[in-house]
Amino acid sequence: MLKKYTLIAFGFILFFSSCSLDPEVDNTYDEEFAFFLPDRVEGFLINAYANLPNTIVDGYGGNFLDAATDNAVTNDFDSAIYRLSQGGLTANSNPVGNWTNAYAQFRNIHIFFENEPNAIFDLESEESDRNKRRNLRGEAFYLRAWWGFQLLQAYGGKTDDGQALGYPIVLKSLVEGEASDLESVKRNTYAECVAQIQKDLDSSIALLPVQYQGGDPITGINQLGRADQRAAYALKSRVSMYGASPAYQPDNITTISAGSQMFNFQVVDQTAYTNKWVVAANDAQNAIDLIGNLPGLSEGNFTDNNTPDEFIWRSYHNNRNLENFNYPIGEFGQARTGPSQNLVDAFYGANGFPITDARSNYDPENPYENRDPRLTLNVLYNGQVLDADPLQIYQGGEDSNSVYAQNTRTGYYLRKWLSLAEGILGTNPSNDNHYNPYLRCTELWLNFAEASNEAYGPDVVGPGLSLSASDAIKRVRTRSGISNQVYVNEVAAQGKEAFRTLIQRERRLELAFENQRYFDMRRWLMPLNEPVYGYEITREENGDLNYEEIVVEERPFNDIKYYYAPLPYDELVKSPNLINNLGW
Repeated sequence: MLKKYTLIAFGFILFFSSCSLDPEVDNTYDEEFAFFLPDRVEGFLINAYANLPNTIVDGYGGNFLDAATDNAVTNDFDSAIYRLSQGGLTANSNPVGNWTNAYAQFRNIHIFFENEPNAIFDLESEESDRNKRRNLRGEAFYLRAWWGFQLLQAYGGKTDDGQALGYPIVLKSLVEGEASDLESVKRNTYAECVAQIQKDLDSSIALLPVQYQGGDPITGINQLGRADQRAAYALKSRVSMYGASPAYQPDNITTISAGSQMFNFQVVDQTAYTNKWVVAANDAQNAIDLIGNLPGLSEGNFTDNNTPDEFIWRSYHNNRNLENFNYPIGEFGQARTGPSQNLVDAFYGANGFPITDARSNYDPENPYENRDPRLTLNVLYNGQVLDADPLQIYQGGEDSNSVYAQNTRTGYYLRKWLSLAEGILGTNPSNDNHYNPYLRCTELWLNFAEASNEAYGPDVVGPGLSLSASDAIKRVRTRSGISNQVYVNEVAAQGKEAFRTLIQRERRLELAFENQRYFDMRRWLMPLNEPVYGYEITREENGDLNYEEIVVEERPFNDIKYYYAPLPYDELVKSPNLINNLGW
């Protein structure tokens, strides 16, 4: 008896500028017939696209993953992210978990691979049929790499016996006997998972166009949003950087021990460790060479009607959800995300010096003057204009938690990704365009700086590379509006470890509210238990403002297990040979 497959058309607009990938599916077909129909075969691939989060920046139930780090808090106290921020990570409650969804997309991709040879994509032109088939196969390899990395990022980690493990690699649809053989399910090593993802990305690069442009129906601008070479090179850079990170090495390369600031890593095999960073530096260089520019992020990118050059791969949506979730209560919002004082203090003075350095000219009585331009790109603070009125976050002000208890607890509101269009909320609400960047140009330069520093140090231009780690950081800071690079030179002169800290700080500022801080802290074994601070602002009768730093939330991440996630309980019960991560 023939199997039957029903393709489900998702309500899905795949971040395309002028087309949708949804196939029209309104029937059930026998397998032999269905897999001759190009739309039905491509539909399995489309499902792997459709399950990408269309609101990646706040894709955790309308919350940012940053709210489980020292970057922010959430006022959504019933949310999984709030529970995560309070140490509530368990095998049954893991908001960053994606096991079931990722393996479902593997199945979709493998069904496509296995049946694509049967489909005819263009009856009239062999060349067009060949080109379409080539492109779809390239997309399938890319999507398998993407979903593989999602699993690796969520579940990769060290084990009690010193291994570094990833996820069970699956490269085909499992027949009934294979699917029921649960004792054979084992996690591949972290390095094996990295190698498989990179192999898929290399396969996609060989098949995909560099970029969708022009009028060709297969590789033209109407396909914008599908995977291309630029996305594949960018993802390859991110994956190799994770693959070199100290938290994901077996004990014969790095070990972990308790230290004064939670945990430290020690390099056991310097050659093996350094070689991984050499690969990561080369992968970042290759991506930079292909993509070429560093546009940087600006406010216009948040709601631009045309895809900004900064975004290598992105989705978009047109609504007001971000504003509804994050505007103050008095502006018809829910005031969910409160950026932390920790984050605000990490932004430099306008001249590039930390605010703890007297040369920054930082004035604690006017803490937002003469600051790094990226501060206003990320954070709304007292006195900034929102919906035509200055924010009143001081105690007694309309936007303080003394007037509306649900307002910000930190003294700040989120700016990044939001539209500030007047009247977007209120009695006559409107929508605005919003982008969700999966991959950005600036990240490549930060990846390069990190990898090159670990491989060669701050100021050395490695073999085959075009610049040094400090050169890359200077480019990022210059593009963001900081022209004075004296501080970068001073830190570079102190050596690799000091410059590593500077790079981590730059990643924090550039990639805030992009769900990267959570994973960056874990892969580098950075302290997770720093309290989250805020400002309580009081206003005197003469109008002067006083700023008092307060503890808003503790972060009870005081165990090694919080650097890694537990595998899903259901999978551990079904597959006895799955090894859980360290501490779980």
